[in-house]
Amino acid sequence: MRMSMRIKHVVVLLAMAGLLGAGMGTAAARADGVPVAYNYSFWGDTVSSPAPYLPAALLNGRDLGVGPFKEPNDLFVTADGDIYVLDSGNNRIVVLDRQLQPASVIDSFVRDGHEDTFANPQGIFVTDDKEVLIADTGNRRIVHLDRQLHLVKVIESPESELLPANFVFQPVRIAADKAQRLYVLAVGVFDGFMEFNADGTFTSFIGANRVRVDPVELFWKRISTREQRSRMVLFVPTEFTSLDMNEEGFIYATNGDQWGETIKKLNAHGNDILRREGYFSPRGDIRYTASAGPSRLVDIDVADSEIYSVLDAKRGRIFTYNGDGHLMYVFGGLGNKRGEFNTPVAIERLGDDFLVLDKALGEITLFQVTEYGSTLNEAVRSYYRGDEERAVELFRKAVDMNANLEFAYSGIGKALLRQGKYAEAMQYFKLSMDQRNYSKAFQLRRKEVLREYLPAVLSAAMAVTAGLLLLKKLRKMLRRKGAATLE
Repeated sequence: MRMSMRIKHVVVLLAMAGLLGAGMGTAAARADGVPVAYNYSFWGDTVSSPAPYLPAALLNGRDLGVGPFKEPNDLFVTADGDIYVLDSGNNRIVVLDRQLQPASVIDSFVRDGHEDTFANPQGIFVTDDKEVLIADTGNRRIVHLDRQLHLVKVIESPESELLPANFVFQPVRIAADKAQRLYVLAVGVFDGFMEFNADGTFTSFIGANRVRVDPVELFWKRISTREQRSRMVLFVPTEFTSLDMNEEGFIYATNGDQWGETIKKLNAHGNDILRREGYFSPRGDIRYTASAGPSRLVDIDVADSEIYSVLDAKRGRIFTYNGDGHLMYVFGGLGNKRGEFNTPVAIERLGDDFLVLDKALGEITLFQVTEYGSTLNEAVRSYYRGDEERAVELFRKAVDMNANLEFAYSGIGKALLRQGKYAEAMQYFKLSMDQRNYSKAFQLRRKEVLREYLPAVLSAAMAVTAGLLLLKKLRKMLRRKGAATLE
């Protein structure tokens, strides 16, 4: 009887341990309605982290006095803090000021002397001059308005030998560079982003994704008849899901290739130049169940200092990376609590805070940065600006708040490396398991040691060599003198 009770106790303890392990593995624990933040270690383990951001406010059209938002699809925040909410279901754009108060509503424009309206617009972009570009999806066109909201041009039904004869233009996301070239994500376009000149002429495609081939499907295609092959899945590149542009004109994009590189940084030639020097390639969650699958990234936002954030619609999380591809922090989630979402579709930064748009609920959640998040942001920015001393100070402060933040040790090491403190840098690279930079620091330290001691070593070697030669000469002289004496 006693043995049976012990067995029951063991079973209960194992079950509790399993539940705790599962909770730790997915970092799904919640406290006071605030999602628990986490990061990934060098070994791919989920490790806890202080919250980098906390939900501070919830905005909706009704409370703002502009009427409920209906299936909003996109957000854009200008450099001076104006917020453009693309209220797709109501075919309008609601503009908020930096204090999150309604400033204006754009629901029509004048074209050829007549009022024209939008139809289920899906994407918006605002230039530095406050010119507004709308992907008017339902009307199959792009609408370009100046800062006074007067019509500049309409782009519709582009023609080119690169486009099929039956092509239907349905733009869903849009961005523009300083030369007023437009980059458009359109439905059913697998060749990359559509590029338009400043006058609205379609020129080419840019940044096509690679074709992903299933080896098993390829084998069956090889042995199938023509009729069977016609019913099989075609091998086509995956579509992009979002894009954003940084101050230098590089396009940051996400795509639906769940097993390839889901985040890209495209240069003017469409080449992917994103640095992937972190422990894992930037792609959202790296730990997940087979049934749930990997992250589904639907939006990307580029900040200063090469910091960028992506939104995972599958689990409602925001992942932020530095320019080298190290995961800085994660927050958010799906659910009914504060700081969680139902159908997140867009993210934008407002200063150092975040805005997240929920399509199903018609709400915007404002996340304010915590001391931990601010410290980490400023550490990355300081290193980017070349202020190594400040970067080391802030990275050490971040480590004091989160000892699990392995990449911060690498940040300290890089800053020390720039300062020429190679031996100390090696210690931090070892802590962060950064083999690449450890090797670089080791080589530089070896050169430093050689420069420091080589003159003395060479002088000593020359002295020893000279001494040996002198000794050898003396011995020869003594031998000759001894032989002459004997004679």
